[in-house]
Amino acid sequence: MSTTNTPSQPLLAVLWMMGALASFTSMAVAARELTQEISVFQVTFMRTVICVALLSPYAWKLGRVGLKTTRLKVHLGRNIIHFGGQLGWIFGVSILPLAAVFSLEFSAPIWTAILAAIFLKERLTRIRIISVLLGFAGILVILRPGSELLQPASFAVIGAAVCFAFTYVFTRGLASTEGAFKIIFYMNLIQLPMGLIPSVMLWVTPSQDLLPFVAILGIGGITSHYCIARAMAHADATIVSPLDFLRLPLVAVLGFWLYHEPWNPFVLIGGAITFSGNLLNIWNEHRESKPKAEI
Repeated sequence: MSTTNTPSQPLLAVLWMMGALASFTSMAVAARELTQEISVFQVTFMRTVICVALLSPYAWKLGRVGLKTTRLKVHLGRNIIHFGGQLGWIFGVSILPLAAVFSLEFSAPIWTAILAAIFLKERLTRIRIISVLLGFAGILVILRPGSELLQPASFAVIGAAVCFAFTYVFTRGLASTEGAFKIIFYMNLIQLPMGLIPSVMLWVTPSQDLLPFVAILGIGGITSHYCIARAMAHADATIVSPLDFLRLPLVAVLGFWLYHEPWNPFVLIGGAITFSGNLLNIWNEHRESKPKAEI
C-alpha cells in the first residue's frame, strides 16, 4: 500500500509499473537467449555478479555497521530457497513459451497464502480460500490433460513459484529488523558462491553477442523490484497490482514476435483465472485495512 504521508499519484504509479513490466519481460528474453549457449547455473551466477557489482558501492557506503545482521541463518535459508526458485524459473524460460512461464508464475501469491497460514499462523479466511482455489483452477486450465505444457519444465516453474512464496514468507519475518537493501544485498552475496561452484564445472564462455543480455538480466533483477517499490509508494496495491497482469499479454506478443510462439488461449485464460485469485485477495486485504466507520 502507499505510504500514509505520500498522497496517491496514480499516474506516477502507472509509469513506475511500466518500468517493472519492461524489466520483467526483458529479463525473460535475456534468460531465453543466454540459455541457448550456457547452463542455467551460469546464467544465475552471471546475473548475481552484475547485481553484486551494482549494489556494492552503496554497501561500501553503509559499511560493516550498516550491514550488520543478527539473522544470518534466516538470510541463508531464504536465499537457498530463492536460488532454487531462480533455477526453476530460468529452466522454464529456456523451454516453455514465455506466456506459459508467466501464467504459472502468477501462482506464487497463492502458495504464499498457504505457507503464511502454516508458518506465520495467518488465518485462511473464506476469501483467501476462494483465491487459492482460483489459483489452482488456473493451473489446471493451463496444464489440462493432453496439453503440450504437461511436462517437467512446467512443474519446474510451479516449483519456482513455491520457492518464491517461501521467499516472501521469509521476507515478511526479516522485514521487522532488516531493511530492503540489506535483504537484497545479502540475497545476492549468499547466492554468489552457490552459483559459482556449478558454473565453474559447466563453464562455457559466452559469445560477445550475448554480453548485452547478461547486463540486461542483472540490471533487470534490480530495477524490477525497485520500480514495483516506487509504484507502491505512489498508489495503493489495488491500483498497482492489476497492472502486473499486463506482463502476460506483453510477453505473449514478444514470444510470438521473437520466437514464433503460437498464441495459446488456455494459457491466457488460465493465467487470468490465477491472477483473479490474487486480485481478490488484495481487494479483501485492502477492504479490511480500511478504518471502520464510527457509529
